[in-house]
Amino acid sequence: GTFLVRTGEGADMGRLLWSLRTGIFSAGALVLIGTGGLIVLLGLDFNLFWVVLIGLVAGQLIGTASEYYTSYEYSPTKKLAEQSETGPATIMIGGLGLGMISTVIPGLVIIVAMWLSYEFAELYGIALAAVGMLSTLGITLATDAYGPVADNAGGIAEQAGLDPEVRERTDALDSLGNTTAATGKGFAIGSAVLTALALMAAYAQAVGLQTLDVMDVKVMMGLIIGAIMPFLFAALTMQAVGRAAYAMVQEVRRQFREIEGLLEGTADADYARAVDISTQGAMKEMVMPGLIAVVVPIVVGIILGPGALGGLLIGAIATGFLFAIMMANAGGAWDNAKKYIEAGNLGGKGSDQHSAAVVGDTVGDPFKDTSGPALNILLKLMSIVALVFGPLFIA
Repeated sequence: GTFLVRTGEGADMGRLLWSLRTGIFSAGALVLIGTGGLIVLLGLDFNLFWVVLIGLVAGQLIGTASEYYTSYEYSPTKKLAEQSETGPATIMIGGLGLGMISTVIPGLVIIVAMWLSYEFAELYGIALAAVGMLSTLGITLATDAYGPVADNAGGIAEQAGLDPEVRERTDALDSLGNTTAATGKGFAIGSAVLTALALMAAYAQAVGLQTLDVMDVKVMMGLIIGAIMPFLFAALTMQAVGRAAYAMVQEVRRQFREIEGLLEGTADADYARAVDISTQGAMKEMVMPGLIAVVVPIVVGIILGPGALGGLLIGAIATGFLFAIMMANAGGAWDNAKKYIEAGNLGGKGSDQHSAAVVGDTVGDPFKDTSGPALNILLKLMSIVALVFGPLFIA
């Protein structure tokens, strides 16, 4: 699919989006051809082909929904940008509302995908649908990673004092990158849910759980603990970003005070120190969230039993999936609302509207780049921990 990604000079956002979409659709078509051929060659049940197709279509629908809610080619982000005319508060409220409503379509898509996959091949079908969704991972991951590359290219162009035309092009590519990043995160979140469900089913078989009695107080306790986990995890990662940003600002101020000629541009900054602060902060701040993701399922399983742990996994999957989608799409929409204004709309760069949009973008970055994607790992890690330690809970 990568070889089919082409665009012309002066392409607008719609053409850029369609170019990347063509590559993803082509990769999906090749996967289906290969899957069908392999199933026929091995003499397997052809229902497996339909399950892979369901996973592919579900992934595309989730990606398209993310694109609709985060690209300024469409009305949701344009309307969000218009809310900047009344200040930062309204754009923050609008972004949160947009993120929340953007969970409806992905949620319904996952429900239908689970139902159809189960009808075709039971629990194995759900796992295979996740594989189908991830079968185009090569190009979807490339489009996701492309965003930061374009963003940093724009920063380099500005710092190097290149022609304004270069910055305009990198801004257009950066805006596209924000949308493709949201699309890629939609794929990742959707597949994480299906994978976590398959792992949970494997855990249930390992500990002999046939059904979960939701009227059992221990199961209800597990459900609530599971529902808490994504919020706790997201809170820890958001606060970590805040602490790291504070340390970075303090370092920048120190360098301005102590390095002569830095403000005038006649001296170089100590970039290595800034990078060191970011790196150390990232590693230290991830210790607590990582421990919680591993320890909580074990503690719940030992104290409350395997049924409560099953409830925990269900609660975490249900809330974590929707919360991750909300954060990824809200962050992408805030970012692209700012890009829409910078493109010369609603007063353009430097206006009061732009200042309000910058506030939304600043909040949106940890939403879409830190906490949202991290919830995928939380869901899968807790399911894996439950599966690995399952025998301990029934001993």
